[in-house]
Amino acid sequence: MRVIAGSAGGIRLDVPKSDVRPTMDRVKAAIFSSLGELVLGAHVLDLFAGTGALGIEALSRGAASAIFVEQNRAAAAAIERNLARTNFSGSIRQQDVFAYVRTAQPRQRFTIIFADPPYEKTQSGEGYTELLLRNPQIPALLENSGVFVLEKRPGEPLAEAASWRVTRARRYGATEVLFLQR
Repeated sequence: MRVIAGSAGGIRLDVPKSDVRPTMDRVKAAIFSSLGELVLGAHVLDLFAGTGALGIEALSRGAASAIFVEQNRAAAAAIERNLARTNFSGSIRQQDVFAYVRTAQPRQRFTIIFADPPYEKTQSGEGYTELLLRNPQIPALLENSGVFVLEKRPGEPLAEAASWRVTRARRYGATEVLFLQR
């Protein structure tokens, strides 16, 4: 696991020994190739941040800021170490993603929102993808021309989501990446 390109390109990232499923380098490269110039000066929100790899990659490629939301204590500590290792600063929120989204300031808008949730279902039996797509607060946090990048398990049914339009969907082995806009 490493930063692929930009000012921190090649720096290895710490991966905690916990239930974190980091985005593979080739998937990360494809995501950022698709985002292109949108990353420059972007304000980024990294939900289910894990190692912080997506937000850190964005910072390395010229994003202005990044907020990392991760509930797992070991993963949040790894994000902190990875930010120090790459000499970037970012805000780490160690809390449940849905609690963060519920209490986020509506005037704070993001250019790019990344979400790489667990593939398994929640304790209530719902899928994270469905919960994210139906959540009314997430579209309110995205700039009008912003992009919501959602990783999910291929074949997982896509819930009807009136708030979102899928602009691109790509499969990379055991991961499918959706690019959504409001």
